[in-house]
Amino acid sequence: MPDNWPIWAVLVSYLSVLFGLAIWSARSTRDLTGYYLAGRRLPAMVVGFSAASTGESAWLLLGLTGMGYLLGANALWIVFGEVVATAVAWAFVGPRFKALADRYQSITVADWLEERFGDRRQILRILGVAVILVMAGTYMAAQLTGSGKAFESFLGVPYEWGVLLGAAIILFYTSLGGLKAVAWSDLIQSVLMASGLVVLPLVAISTLGGVSALAERLAAMDPGLLRPLGVEGASGRGIADVFSHLGVGLAFLGAPQLLVRFMASKDRRTLSDGGVVAASAIILFDLGAVSAGMAGRALYPAIADPEGILPLLATELMPPVVTGLFLVAVLAAIMSTADSVLLLASSAVVRDLFGKLIAPRVLAGSGGEGGLRARIAWLTGDERRMARLSKLVTLGLGLAGIAVALPEVRVIFFFVLFSWSGLGCAFAPVAILGIFWRRMNLPGAVAGMVAGFSASVGWYLWGKPVFHELYEMVVGFAAGFLAAIVVSLLTKEDPRGAAEIETAARWAARST
Repeated sequence: MPDNWPIWAVLVSYLSVLFGLAIWSARSTRDLTGYYLAGRRLPAMVVGFSAASTGESAWLLLGLTGMGYLLGANALWIVFGEVVATAVAWAFVGPRFKALADRYQSITVADWLEERFGDRRQILRILGVAVILVMAGTYMAAQLTGSGKAFESFLGVPYEWGVLLGAAIILFYTSLGGLKAVAWSDLIQSVLMASGLVVLPLVAISTLGGVSALAERLAAMDPGLLRPLGVEGASGRGIADVFSHLGVGLAFLGAPQLLVRFMASKDRRTLSDGGVVAASAIILFDLGAVSAGMAGRALYPAIADPEGILPLLATELMPPVVTGLFLVAVLAAIMSTADSVLLLASSAVVRDLFGKLIAPRVLAGSGGEGGLRARIAWLTGDERRMARLSKLVTLGLGLAGIAVALPEVRVIFFFVLFSWSGLGCAFAPVAILGIFWRRMNLPGAVAGMVAGFSASVGWYLWGKPVFHELYEMVVGFAAGFLAAIVVSLLTKEDPRGAAEIETAARWAARST
């Protein structure tokens, strides 16, 4: 029997729980609301942990620990930005967004946008589908890259086989159980992630001889590792780094995979309690990851891939069974985002692209009963058939993600941040203005979505290399807000805007 059999035993036990959740949840996936929103009945503990773990992904245990390893205390700005953005989102954005989502009976974020801005030409839905499919593809590929790295680091499994194994696990329980299985598995995965990120840095720091010994070693390597402005200091690059790290949290204000959690929450009280859970989880996750990276730098100052520091610490400092738990924690981080991104992309294809864009146009045309029109009418005429289609599309999108992830081992941190910023900049400014600003209208929403996404991608390609590597989220967010505000002011006011804002505000003010 191989020496790493305890790790395999822990992994198999964990997967048995996931598969059990998927089978249990399958009964709730007989319509699109059940499959994509868990029937709008997720409790606070589940939805809070699910949102926190969904926003983190493989970059938390592999990418953020790697940043802690490279940057030291400077990486704590990421923690601050994410915690503040999470608290603001759950306290202010979530209640208003959900109020209108329930009123519109929205299943996807595109449903919400179309109703909020009276978009009868479905421009926002078309833009939303395009952004989600592009960014979700890169996001999914990054998570499967993390899966390949995790299996390779912990078990010596070749990278390609790690990608395939991770994908098979994710595709099974996501396609079968929908958001209900995803959210409940996120709860378990969050507990594993938080436990690992509390225990590992404590053990690593204890091995060093305490916090003072850690500080001494890092100072001897480079005093900048202990300074808030990092090794660059108060230079242009140092200031840009701080804004970049703070900017990572901006997408927590309105990335579509997180807005879906608000829509799936049971009620107003659920959002209030869930926000406390989500913010607390982010604090544990992020502080643990940065601390583990800093301790790893002191213990192993010259490793080839900083994103391998957590697996190295786990295998070197922990017994095999506990190492197996850390493998599960890394996979949990990967799965908690990959499954949500898969569902997001699947809903964009089935509900938005097919159900709301293609099918109505085909059905409005002409054709014989045995033709395409009749088949589409048969498919869209039954919610169970549409739910089954959703599961098949989820599987297909997962296979596409495998094809992207297999050829190349990427740096997870930056690959995830690119996808994260594209989604956040396209949706968050429009959603925020749509629930707080009465003057916001359809032309402004279109301009905000286009400008936010384009500026994010454009800055990544052309501006970032020449401006101190300033993170594209900062530029994209600013561009999205500015374009939406300017265009809304220059175009005709939407008479529905004030009433919609008032409705959202009244519901958000309720205590239950």
